[in-house]
Amino acid sequence: MVIRRMTHGALLLAFVLVGGCGPDSSQEESVAAANVTDEGDAAPGRSASPEGAAVRFITPQDGATVSSPVRVEFEITGMGLVPAGNNEANSGHHHLVIDTGLPDMNLPVPADDRHVHFGDGSSSTELTLPPGEHTLQLLFADYLHIPHEPPVYSDQITITVE
Repeated sequence: MVIRRMTHGALLLAFVLVGGCGPDSSQEESVAAANVTDEGDAAPGRSASPEGAAVRFITPQDGATVSSPVRVEFEITGMGLVPAGNNEANSGHHHLVIDTGLPDMNLPVPADDRHVHFGDGSSSTELTLPPGEHTLQLLFADYLHIPHEPPVYSDQITITVE
């Protein structure tokens, strides 16, 4: 394992972002985990992803016209799907990016209305979206919500909600 020193501010940010994410994780475990990264060819602080890993939408399809709530299903291939907080090699969990671009790949995925976390390890949801055109994109991230190196993300799709 590679140990990385963090500044007090970065450690505090990691504590706030990660605390309580995993179903069985304590805040102490989350803080300790924030200082450790996986081995491999990943950039400092990022877990490696295996060659050929991919994430994709099962439904809806790009260009679909749908009604709200929108059923969204997705999958990962080439990696394991685990809840946030579980530090296992070649694994992570989904994030759904709505009506915006991908976030900074060197930081944890934001948690807001445009970045939906699936830290429980799920791969489907129902979204309530207003009528109009919307973009959706998937981003797979590690146990600390940090995208892998290289990052694993889908093509952005566009849907229209009636």
